Amino acid sequence: MPPPIAPVDEALLAACRRGESAAQHRLYQKLAYLLMGVCLRYCPNRAEAEDALQNTFVKIFTRLDQYRGQGPFEAWARRIAVTTSLHALEQHRLRHPGPGPDLDDLAGNVASAEPSALEQLAADDLLALLATLPPGYRAVLNLYAVEGYSHQEIAELLGIAEGTSKSQLARARRLLETRLAAHHHPQLP
Repeated sequence: MPPPIAPVDEALLAACRRGESAAQHRLYQKLAYLLMGVCLRYCPNRAEAEDALQNTFVKIFTRLDQYRGQGPFEAWARRIAVTTSLHALEQHRLRHPGPGPDLDDLAGNVASAEPSALEQLAADDLLALLATLPPGYRAVLNLYAVEGYSHQEIAELLGIAEGTSKSQLARARRLLETRLAAHHHPQLP
C-alpha cells in the first residue's frame, strides 16, 4: 500500500489551471490511486471504474476554477469521484436492466460473523465481498460508512427516501456479515 499522499499545493493547482500538461500529469499521479479506490467501491466492475476515474479527472481539470480552497483539495476531488462513480452506476443500471435478486430474501436469516473475521481479511478479499452486494446496498454502505455522508445527503444524491437509505444500509451490513461469515467458514462438501 502506498504511503499517504501529501496535500496538493496551490502552485501545482495554479499550473494545472494554466493547462500545463506536466502539472496535470503530476496531479493525476498524486491522486489516481486514491480516486481509483473510490471508483472501485461504487462501479460494478474494474473497466467501468477505470472509465469513471478517467471522467473524474476530466471533470477535475475542467472545473478547477470551481475549487475555492475551502477544505482540502483531495476532499473536493474525492467528491467528484463519488458523484462520477454514482453516475456510472446509474448508467450501468440503464444499460443492463433487470429485476435482480429479491433484496429482502438476500438479507433474511443473517448469521453473525466472528469479531476476528474482518481482521483476517485482506483488502482485496474485502473489496471482492463488497462487490457482491447489490449495487444500491453497496452505494449506500460506501456513502455512509466510508465517505461519511448523512442519510439525508445520501437520499438526495441517489434520489431515494431517507428511510430507504437507512434500511439499505442495515440490509447491506447484514448481508455483508453473512457473506463474511461464509467466506471464513465455508461449508464442507
